[in-house]
Amino acid sequence: MGNSKNYTHEVVIITGMSGAGKTVAVQSFEDLGYYCIDNLPPALLTTFLALMKESERHITRIAAVMDMRGGEFFDSLIDALDLLEKETYVHTRVLFLDSDNETLVRRYKETRRSHPLAPTGLPLEGIKKERELLAELKGRAKFVYNTSNMKPRELRERIGKEFSNSGSPKFSINVMSFGYKNGIPIDADLVFDVRFLTNPYYVEELRPKTGLQMEVSSYVLASEETQELIVKLTDLFKFMIPQYINEGKSQLVIAFGCTGGQHRSVTLAEYFGELLSSNYQTAITHRDINRRKD
Repeated sequence: MGNSKNYTHEVVIITGMSGAGKTVAVQSFEDLGYYCIDNLPPALLTTFLALMKESERHITRIAAVMDMRGGEFFDSLIDALDLLEKETYVHTRVLFLDSDNETLVRRYKETRRSHPLAPTGLPLEGIKKERELLAELKGRAKFVYNTSNMKPRELRERIGKEFSNSGSPKFSINVMSFGYKNGIPIDADLVFDVRFLTNPYYVEELRPKTGLQMEVSSYVLASEETQELIVKLTDLFKFMIPQYINEGKSQLVIAFGCTGGQHRSVTLAEYFGELLSSNYQTAITHRDINRRKD
């Protein structure tokens, strides 16, 4: 991604053949931290960038999908690109997604969608017309990906390598604790019920404390059941987390639940949050630790 000029803003135009993977692409850019816009009319691109330049949010990396859904507005994309190339503050690149006709026809049949340029006709008619209309834009693209034999995971990986500042897609883990009496967190990918572990709540001097305090965490971690659980879960995470990364997942939420979310779940979340942080970007959240009701 090296560039000799000192640009302050980066814009990636995601375009190409309908059905070639633009939805997966824009999701990938969102995972990389880009501010993403779907189906932006090209005529509004320069206006939008001017607003972003003046915005207090300091948005500097933008990815915008522009395709034939824009209808007549799409014709102005070449003009918009010409204007952006004259700007000294913005680095603009075009990512063009392509696939062979046979693959695109098959995808349209699988989704039972009509082609935007042939809403009542055969998909192949629309595909051929679209390919002709996009020929000039494809020639101006810095990146052209043929996704005919590319799985969504492979497309995400390639975008990550090309456009991430670190050279690879970001992956993060959020380890959280919660109390079952307040409900299971809806955003958790993996949920582990640790209510079978010895409960510090029934030890009078530990009851008002939480798993953030050494007395409680030591009590929970001292039991044979906890130690066996740690061994099994450590082995499970060593196997599963790389599989999630290979599938292109950008974030994993691991939740530990006990009755109130004060003692056992907090202890386990802290333990595994610290353990996993040696290999992954990790955050620890205790959802219910301040909702105590004795």
